[in-house]
Amino acid sequence: MWIDKLADGVVRVQTPIGPRYLMPSFRQRVYLLWMFRNFPILPHAVLSARQQRLIDRMCAEQRFASMAYADGMDEAPVIGTIERRPPVRTELPPRRPAAREAPLAAEARQQP
Repeated sequence: MWIDKLADGVVRVQTPIGPRYLMPSFRQRVYLLWMFRNFPILPHAVLSARQQRLIDRMCAEQRFASMAYADGMDEAPVIGTIERRPPVRTELPPRRPAAREAPLAAEARQQP
């Protein structure tokens, strides 16, 4: 099985618009097989900086496999899956002044 992945495996990247399949080079497939040796799915956040750069570079090169892989017809074995979710942005409420500052500021306004 790992020989098939080494020969012509692809990497699935989960994106907000659906899965994308990347076609790594032979050298990248060797590294990716080692990277996914224990887990078939890895979140992007748990990867090392080097691994994140590799995945980001592969996505930037846009060497995507054809849609045949997305239709469930696995012509090439999937080496592993990267869960790549956009960072969650939370809206923070406006900050209130600290408890000490509010009374002091009121006293300063009242004094002539």
